[in-house]
Amino acid sequence: MRLARILASLSFLAVLAAISSGAHAQTAEKKGFALSNNKPIQIESDNLELREQEKRALFNGNVKVVQGEMTLTSDHMTVHYKGQGNSLAAGGGDIDRIEVDGNVQVVSGTQSARGDKGDFDMRSEVLKLSGKQVVLVDKGNVLTGCELTVQMKTGLANMGNCGARVKILIDTQSNKSN
Repeated sequence: MRLARILASLSFLAVLAAISSGAHAQTAEKKGFALSNNKPIQIESDNLELREQEKRALFNGNVKVVQGEMTLTSDHMTVHYKGQGNSLAAGGGDIDRIEVDGNVQVVSGTQSARGDKGDFDMRSEVLKLSGKQVVLVDKGNVLTGCELTVQMKTGLANMGNCGARVKILIDTQSNKSN
């Protein structure tokens, strides 16, 4: 199913509102929606503030995270981590949760997703992306709603409606090349 491929192809971090219930939510499931745990992560930003006592790292301004094929950009990113005496800057600390805010975009190959806010729970491997309009794009195919939840372990993805209908535009021309 093309919708399943679109949703399952968008993986990350990255990446980003609880699974919405309701008749208008779109859900798809496919294996292969996984993190690139074996690849290094490169993070860039205009400013980094380490709050070791709070176990938080705040990246502000033009944040860019790259891991494998995936790229995440946002205005702000907060990394919450655990660990006794381990400094995130020294490569220590156990990342618990990542929050991104402002112009959030995740890109992998021909697919992209964008929204206003994102949250990634590293323990449960659940990625949530929310905003006034969350947009997923794969070539000419476009899916819109207001909250996207992806369970990275299973590949289950859900686009919530938040009171407005979920919409999908399928470009039949983009399907011909596959």
